[in-house]
Formats: sequence, C-alpha cells, structure tokens
Amino acid sequence: MSDAGARATVLAVDDEPDLAELYRVYLDASYEVRIATGGEEALTMMDESVDVVLLDRRMPDMSGHDVLEAIRGEGFDAQVAMLTAVEPDVDIVDMPFDDYKTKPVTKEDLLALVEVLLRRTEFDEHSQEFFALASKKAALEASDTTNTEEYEELIDRMEAVRDRVDDTLDQLSARDAFAEIPGEVP
Repeated sequence: MSDAGARATVLAVDDEPDLAELYRVYLDASYEVRIATGGEEALTMMDESVDVVLLDRRMPDMSGHDVLEAIRGEGFDAQVAMLTAVEPDVDIVDMPFDDYKTKPVTKEDLLALVEVLLRRTEFDEHSQEFFALASKKAALEASDTTNTEEYEELIDRMEAVRDRVDDTLDQLSARDAFAEIPGEVP
C-alpha cells in the first residue's frame, strides 16, 4: 500500500484500451493511475504500492476472476472493485473482491468508488469483510437475484461478521472506559 502522504495508486484493468484510458483521465488528478488492457499485463503491473484495482470481469486473455484470484494468491491486500458490464449473479458471493459496479460509470461514480475503497482500508479486517459482503448483497439485490440459497448464505455470513465487528467495538469501548486519564490520581 502507498505510504502516508503519497498519492494512492489505482490500477485500472479493462480490455478496451479507450475505456482504460478514460478511467486514467477521470482519476489522474487525484491518484497515481496505471492502466492495463489485459489480465497478464495487470499482474505484471501489480505490486505492494497499488491501493485500488478496478478490474473488468470479462477479458479475452484472462478473466477478471482469474486476475483477482492471482492478486489474492500473491498476498496483495489492495482493494479490488469489479467494474464490469456483466450483471451480478450468485457466482459473485465467493469472489474475494471488495465492491462490484456495473458499467457504464460516470466520472463521479468512479471517483466516489475509489474514495470509498480507500476509506475502507482504514477499518479493521472484520469491518472490511462486512463492507465487501454488503456490496455483494447490494449487487445481487440490484439484479433481483435474492431468491437463492447463495443469497441466504451471504446474509448469514453478514450477520456473523456483524457480530464480530460489534464484539470488537464493545471490547474497544470497554478498554477505553478504563483508560487512565492524564493528571488523575489512580
């Protein structure tokens, strides 16, 4: 991930060169932007300095799913958004991405997406998992794919993660309640 104070790095991956370049134009004023027009090229550009990956799902040389698996398999912790023309289906439930957006997207949509993903990195692992699950839930609801066993399992996973997040917050609140106040006599 980028050092504090440095501009965040975004890797935009789309097999349509004009669209990849448009993403660079949209984001270049605020972020360091790398573009790749295929999965293999994206993997050669991926390193620890990449904060956000905008990943097309359907590409000819290597699918977005395969690129995503390779990114996660290499241990990169960048936030990944699937940015695709493919309507979401239950197959997204187990994909390790952080957000899912269906094309076309406006400049404002893209800037907001990157900003949200960067803010999420400030949260702990459980909170990040909850945000990723919530994004998948919203994508499935938008495509009216809610009457499935996978959707119900997703809801159950969200509840379990929400409980872990609540437990973490409760522990932090309890610890803070007993912290010494400077200048007070114990």
